Amino acid sequence: MSLELRQLRCLVAVADGGTFTDAAIELGVSQAAVSRSVAALEAELGVTLLRRTTRRVDVSPAGAAVITRARRILAEVAELRRAVDETRSELRLGYAWSALGRHTTALQRTWARDHPTTRLLLIQSNTPTAGLSEGAADLAVVRRPLHDTRFATEQIATEARYAAVPADDPWARRRFVRLADFAGRTVSIDHRTGTTTPGLWPAGTGPERFVDSNSVDDWLTMIAAGQAIGMTAEATVAQYPRPGVVYRPVRDAPRLPVWLAWWKDEAPALTRALTTLAKDLYNLP
Repeated sequence: MSLELRQLRCLVAVADGGTFTDAAIELGVSQAAVSRSVAALEAELGVTLLRRTTRRVDVSPAGAAVITRARRILAEVAELRRAVDETRSELRLGYAWSALGRHTTALQRTWARDHPTTRLLLIQSNTPTAGLSEGAADLAVVRRPLHDTRFATEQIATEARYAAVPADDPWARRRFVRLADFAGRTVSIDHRTGTTTPGLWPAGTGPERFVDSNSVDDWLTMIAAGQAIGMTAEATVAQYPRPGVVYRPVRDAPRLPVWLAWWKDEAPALTRALTTLAKDLYNLP
């Protein structure tokens, strides 16, 4: 069966207008086109849907049943189109721990000014793809390499790394720390999305032990309670100030790349615009 939406629209329009002429005017097509569409639909279904006379058009019992369902189908199609239009009116940017840190507000305000018809919606998703795989985001800020070939990435920045320590820790009185200072300490990390791994330290020189956290809030709570210290991206410092937690730069730690990621075969229309803006805010050429 090869029913077409235009055939259903013509049938409903004739039923509503009462004549083929009125239906043609409503749809903006010729009367002959309406007549052909309804005839094709009747031929496809093998029933008479409309009884035509010289003065009026009556709906047959079979036609009444088909029209009821045709209205539902056309309403569902309209809803589908509205849903698609809504996705075009917003761009969902996922992130796991931090978006763009101190640049996040500028990103939102500048985007709203330059793209008033497309809302930039920030979505936190503590997954390795920051919501891409799950369908929660159209693009994502990631700070761990994505090796999944389904995704495309572009670097937008690099960030310094900071130690996070309890406010009463001796490090809180220092201006900076070094990687070697972590020897003998307990460090909280997030194995799924965190940027700190044992590989940052040469074998035998790193922290005494690592404890896992489930989210940035869990991580901060653990540190504030004095149960561990942490290391994180510069963006976390701006996005998550917390009473009882002090951040200090790790002077000799390698800088952390920041990427925007998206589905390789389904890049949102404004991907280039968002990438360019993010780079401008970070001053990355």
